[in-house]
Amino acid sequence: MKPVLKGTSFVLVHVPHIMTEAGTTFSVEREENNDSEFLQNAPNHIRTFEECLRYAPNQAFIGNIDPESLDSLPKPWYEHLIEGERFGKFGEIMPEDEFYALMQIADVFDLVLLEDGFVETIKGKLSNHPLINANDVAKLKGKPHMEIEKQVNENGAIPLKVDGILVGCVRKAHDKDETLAAHVMLENLATKASAILALKHLLHNAQIDPGQIEYIIECSEEACGDMNQRGGGNFAKAIGEIVGTLNATGSDVRGFCAGPAHAILHASSLVASGVFKNVVVIAGGATAKLGMNGKEHVKKGLPLLEDTLGGFGVLISADDGVSPVIRLDSVGAHTVGTGASPQQVMSALTVNPLEKLGLTLSDVDKYAPELQNPEVTEPAGAGDVPKSNYKMIAALAVKRGEIKKDDMDTFISEHGMPGFAPTQGHIPSGVPIMGSAREKIMAGALNRVMVIGKGSLFLSRMTNQFDGVSFLIESNNGTVEQQTGKAADEQKLRTLLADALRDVAQHLRSSEE
Repeated sequence: MKPVLKGTSFVLVHVPHIMTEAGTTFSVEREENNDSEFLQNAPNHIRTFEECLRYAPNQAFIGNIDPESLDSLPKPWYEHLIEGERFGKFGEIMPEDEFYALMQIADVFDLVLLEDGFVETIKGKLSNHPLINANDVAKLKGKPHMEIEKQVNENGAIPLKVDGILVGCVRKAHDKDETLAAHVMLENLATKASAILALKHLLHNAQIDPGQIEYIIECSEEACGDMNQRGGGNFAKAIGEIVGTLNATGSDVRGFCAGPAHAILHASSLVASGVFKNVVVIAGGATAKLGMNGKEHVKKGLPLLEDTLGGFGVLISADDGVSPVIRLDSVGAHTVGTGASPQQVMSALTVNPLEKLGLTLSDVDKYAPELQNPEVTEPAGAGDVPKSNYKMIAALAVKRGEIKKDDMDTFISEHGMPGFAPTQGHIPSGVPIMGSAREKIMAGALNRVMVIGKGSLFLSRMTNQFDGVSFLIESNNGTVEQQTGKAADEQKLRTLLADALRDVAQHLRSSEE
């Protein structure tokens, strides 16, 4: 059975306070020098929600403008704001006050405390949200302001503020366990809540009932657990519980920035094997990476552009004869023996899988490697990351004699696209193209797109290896595969065996009773 891309969602959450409170650049700076020039100047560079909303790359991320149209807009984009809508085809940009409430909705251990007056105000706002229902709003509970102040001042809770005013906090979940400390719980709950938002939009966009989802794979960069099993999980089921995917099980997949691409391959394989028909890949944002390049942005007079948590959802389903197909017969993989040079990495992820199908690099309409917004990375000295990747792919095409050197710029223009995703590690790594790619493939504007996920495994200090996987998304030929012959007989045999085992188990239980 061919796995198909049935639906997508992409969301952003504007969190300027969480950025200054939990972003690693800010928290490390406070520990070293709480009166530093950077910390003193940073508040003057914080964007309003309206400015965040009108920022062109953000509108591209949620589907209100075509990412490719960014090249035709005047730059810098942060100085040339456009008309912006909160809701888009793929998702939304949520303001921070509503997100605090969503974090409490996501919290099942009474760790997120919100002030009484704030709760009454935010209930009214959330009641107008198209995807947050009455049961969600009913979970919101207020606490006296004095209790919240005490948690922050005496018990090390992380404050939650709106316009500098304390409206809540996140408590620690254990007195001794550092993996359940307040700042870790803030990280985990922010990841969970932003993924919940993405999953709600995904179910709405795909017009699928939550009960039809059978498996959830969560692939963000956080890792929940306790001191005895750090990173043990499970974000996936925790997210499904809140959204109401009652028939789904799930697990977490981690792979640094390449995690989403790995997760989509896992999901596609589960569908192709017939184990599950509807598998969701979901991810929330990473608070640690908020304001990551903030020092350089402040120094150079830019707004603090890394003020949004990203989130996405992808629904992989059994072939419907219409939705774009995810091909599993030509997966690119950076293996243990590949090598770490840029040429070796990109060749393994692009040339090798295409050769299996007898295709050239030019046969792919669009490539989606790391799609970081260059306005974030260039001031920090990292350059235009997407363009660097496209240059390497074009250079491989020249080396293979597929194009002439003079045609490299044309190749990049035709097969690349501007970066538009927030620098949240796993969020920009290929996946953001999947919303517009699905639309364009189904409309006949594109035929073949390659998603490339890459990761830096050396960050864990376990290996110096690089990592990466890639896969092709193609137009559907309209023919739904049917199992025939030996495969069909084997499926029937497995079904009969499963039924027999179930009958035996029921008989044994009856005998014991």
